[in-house]
Amino acid sequence: MKTKQENLLNVPNALSAYRLFALPFILYAICTANRNLFILLISINLISDILDGMIARLFNLQTEFGAKLDSVADIGTYLMAFLGMITLEKAFVSSYKIEFIILIALWIIPQLCALIKFRRFPSFHLWSYKVTGYVQGIFIFSYFTVGFYQPYFYMMLLISCLAYLEELILVLMLPQLRSNLKSIFLVSLRKLT
Repeated sequence: MKTKQENLLNVPNALSAYRLFALPFILYAICTANRNLFILLISINLISDILDGMIARLFNLQTEFGAKLDSVADIGTYLMAFLGMITLEKAFVSSYKIEFIILIALWIIPQLCALIKFRRFPSFHLWSYKVTGYVQGIFIFSYFTVGFYQPYFYMMLLISCLAYLEELILVLMLPQLRSNLKSIFLVSLRKLT
């Protein structure tokens, strides 16, 4: 990303900040087993995540600070979504514990590797992560509102695991952490040219 004077007060950053401020309320919904409040707040977080990226790209408001803020808000939202599933749906998670362990481990490993190697979380904003966010958001929303559909669950797991592996490979292969990389294939092409 080019170095320029970053305007930190913009709509995408406000939406990311909202997602951070919503986390304690989502945690409250989980702790009080308020499923309706949980799904409402997690859905708003997921929708605002989609909107902040679209607005940032559409109005050229992408900043390094915004990418980092968005990534921290994403991590918080993912943690609350996982915690909500584990807490509010113990029987379901127990039935699919191996799948959830794999999913959570593959998500955590790149985060920890980036913290160890670069002392911060990655903010790649990969296309695969965007797809994963949509697929996971639809799964969580539909699970709590319509019910469980096993084929979609396994599709969500596969897409998520592939995205997490892409992030892990990038964390391991890059000499320094960069934001907004889009895809491992684009990074590889740039290295070749």
